[in-house]
Amino acid sequence: MIPYRTLGRTGERVSAIGLGGYHLGKPYLEESESIRIVRTAIDRGVTFLDNSWDYYDGQSELRMGKALRDGYRQRAFLMTKIDGRDKPTAARQIDESLRRLQTDHVDLLQHHEVIRIEDAGRIFTAGGAMEAVLEAKRAGKVRYIGFTGHKSPEIHLKTLATAASQQFYFDTVQMPLNVMDAHYQSFEKKVLPLLVKQEVGVLGMKPMGDAVILESKTATPIECLHYAMNLPTSVVITGCDSMERLEQALSAAGSFRPMSPREVDALLAKTARAAREGRFEPYKTTHKHDSTMAHPEWLGAVT
Repeated sequence: MIPYRTLGRTGERVSAIGLGGYHLGKPYLEESESIRIVRTAIDRGVTFLDNSWDYYDGQSELRMGKALRDGYRQRAFLMTKIDGRDKPTAARQIDESLRRLQTDHVDLLQHHEVIRIEDAGRIFTAGGAMEAVLEAKRAGKVRYIGFTGHKSPEIHLKTLATAASQQFYFDTVQMPLNVMDAHYQSFEKKVLPLLVKQEVGVLGMKPMGDAVILESKTATPIECLHYAMNLPTSVVITGCDSMERLEQALSAAGSFRPMSPREVDALLAKTARAAREGRFEPYKTTHKHDSTMAHPEWLGAVT
């Protein structure tokens, strides 16, 4: 049985495990299998679906849109993300995502890859992306608003402060939360307490660091998922590019029980040495995972 949690101050009830959208667009994965994964996840109790405008040139959204036909859309809490930092680019990406997803609205829209200290200013400036997002919300295209990033806790804190300076408060924030993050440039230690205090919906991502953490041989997939679920997360988003990976996620959700402090300490002790210097968190220490660094045109006109 999948547990459900409240998404921050929104009051929405969502599955504690969310289905990542990135993996659904992978070229080696047949479209029919992507659709099967999405529908099986929903049939088994997963409600939170993750995606982004830029995943595999839109293929992830296109496949998810097809999967959400035949009544599945009504059973899902659908989230996607945009890269645009100026108003026209953001507005265009929102409409493109809605078209691909075959829906008239998303339940949650997030500013994607807030990985530069200047990103917050670009989003909130006059003529910036937030204007397009707020207009989309007023038009009924968006219900809730959040942001994501994987680079630095300081950038997250800067974004939250910039928003607050304009009397805006995000409904959700997405960030890496895993057994390695706890030791190095930690979102868990620096950002999570503030989000809990402000009743922001916490979306944990990279519970296995895109499988890189598993290469350290310090934690199993189930341990990784349970650790992230044990934090005050509303949802832990995990990528599933096969039915086997989906079953793993469902098993972790069904078997989760709150971890004791001793269990947490033991797991962190196992991962502490490997976590030094971010070797198993390359999304923090390299540009390997920074899609908008490789494609700055996705940001639109920025200053």
